[in-house]
Amino acid sequence: MNFHDGERLSGLLEADGYERADLPADADVVVINTCSVRERAEEKLYTRLGEIRDATAGRSEPPVVAVAGCVAQQEGADLFERRVAPDVVLGTQSAGRLTALIEEARATRAPAIDIQPHDDLTYPLGRVQHSDAVRAWVTIIEGCNEFCAFCVVPYTRGHERMRPVSLILAEVEAAVAAGRREIQLLGQIVNHYQAPDDPSCDFAELLRRVSAVAGVWRVRFASPHPRHVTDRLIEVLRDVPQVCRHLHMPVQSGSNRVLRLMRRRYTRESYLELVDRLRAEVPGIALSTDVIVGFPTESDDDFEDTMDLVRRARYHSMFSFKYSPRPNTLALKRMPDDVPEGEKTRRIMALQALQKDIQARWFEAAIGSVEPVLVDAISRRRETDLAGRTSGNTIVNFPGPAEWIGRIIPVRITAGAPNSLRGEAIPADR
Repeated sequence: MNFHDGERLSGLLEADGYERADLPADADVVVINTCSVRERAEEKLYTRLGEIRDATAGRSEPPVVAVAGCVAQQEGADLFERRVAPDVVLGTQSAGRLTALIEEARATRAPAIDIQPHDDLTYPLGRVQHSDAVRAWVTIIEGCNEFCAFCVVPYTRGHERMRPVSLILAEVEAAVAAGRREIQLLGQIVNHYQAPDDPSCDFAELLRRVSAVAGVWRVRFASPHPRHVTDRLIEVLRDVPQVCRHLHMPVQSGSNRVLRLMRRRYTRESYLELVDRLRAEVPGIALSTDVIVGFPTESDDDFEDTMDLVRRARYHSMFSFKYSPRPNTLALKRMPDDVPEGEKTRRIMALQALQKDIQARWFEAAIGSVEPVLVDAISRRRETDLAGRTSGNTIVNFPGPAEWIGRIIPVRITAGAPNSLRGEAIPADR
């Protein structure tokens, strides 16, 4: 989501006449787009500000430095009080004012800030500067109303706002006309979507309409919430060929006690029932998840419940994190961060070792199968190889010419690596 926000900010600047610079030292404007979901992301911002100031220290007129995104919304004017401060602070709902604030800071030589809740959903349709040759990200929801106890997003992104389906489809059509073949729909709770301009269009219907746009080969989405996985969504995952057979279902914990403290509003039992149903009704679906270890008061028994759930769910992939307190959240206000750091580390290492073993078994089972792979890049592993993703979102590396980028190629899987598969192309025209 933040990566796509960067594309939109780039589009606004280029529409105003700016051109991309190779290095901060050569730039007139530097924009740092930030995330505050984890503490480490904030720390990276302060390091980056210092690096930019050092790189431009010898210039007679240094660049205007703007901080955008969730840390900007969260910290506001306090960012101007830091030893190395930006010139512009731009909140999450004020992104459409980027170029105006840059000009204000340049003209007045004083800090410029806007962190007001404008509820502006028009700017995503501004001139997005797509940075991926194959896929396009399209925002359908901004903000979140869930207020999970650990999550800062409702406080930095604001309340939930839905974009009209007419505007979403117009953006999809423009992306396809520009050569994109995969559409990824984005929202904090993406499957809570309900079109404000068409009462008949829920998230499942939106997936159908996006899939029906001529030239769309694949449709993905992030990030859904387990309690909003509906019968209609399961039907679309099963029946619409353009919708990828992959569902990311953040579980966060396998302990009912911890899930209540997190305010997740489901139980381990209902979650596992959903996993079983998805596997039964959508053959070959790949499931992924998010897990937090060391949430306040998490005991050894709570953590073992999480390990047991992961063994039963058998995820294809996982993002796992150590809990860190976030500003304004219920967990920070009411729950002491009482799990020692060393214990958090032990638990996350055990969890990741378990997931590595489960993933290796999935990859071993895939050997010999033929997977349609949408080729999206030259492989990072070997310059003579290509890389792409299966419908289930697994990376596959295989030899092939660069002109295959942007095509769907059948690939026979020959081996598994820790986080990807290797294969051999079976050439086919598309």
